Amino acid sequence: MTITLLKRITKYSFYSIIAIIIFLILLYHWVSKQAAPYIFTDSNQLSSRTVGLVLGTAKYLRNGKLNPFYQYRIEGAVKLYQQGKIKHLLLSGDHSRKNYNEPETMQQDLIRAGIPASSMTLDYGGLRTLDSILRAEKIFQVNSFTIITQSFHCDRAILISRKHQLDAQCYAVAAPTGKNYAKVIFREILARVKAVSDLYIKHKQPKFLGKPEPIFSSAQH
Repeated sequence: MTITLLKRITKYSFYSIIAIIIFLILLYHWVSKQAAPYIFTDSNQLSSRTVGLVLGTAKYLRNGKLNPFYQYRIEGAVKLYQQGKIKHLLLSGDHSRKNYNEPETMQQDLIRAGIPASSMTLDYGGLRTLDSILRAEKIFQVNSFTIITQSFHCDRAILISRKHQLDAQCYAVAAPTGKNYAKVIFREILARVKAVSDLYIKHKQPKFLGKPEPIFSSAQH
């Protein structure tokens, strides 16, 4: 390989990397811009909805400490319920392993916080955000709801909801800061690429579907 050819390959590789970085940045901000009108950090600005959709995550970190992302979502759900902004909670998360059950874990903590079990429905098929959003409509027959999660996650959840013409808004709860937050945002960048691909190219559906299980006999959507 000649030095000239090597330089040319290096140059093209450099420009390709720069182009990919620019694309990722633009895509990240495009998703945020699409979702911005439907995301609120002030609960008083939320429209009242019958159902609040809590997106699951692990309660504990690998080091055994309480996951603050989980904690803030639970606190946010309790706050909206107590304020009367929502009347029923749909707890959607991962239960793909026998000893790992995000919906039931959330339910237990919400009961401890004073929310009756009768005001909660558990969705064990929420393996990822797309599954949680689409199962809310397809399985639980709800097409208008308030999502409860962190702001960066709200962006993606709202994008999915609006692409499927669901009347969703998102309550953006607090997010921890620090050195690990950069890792979270990096993963979110990749998750948004996948979300856009799933929505606009692959037209993905939830992994698990089945018979409808309406939350309400005559649901107020």
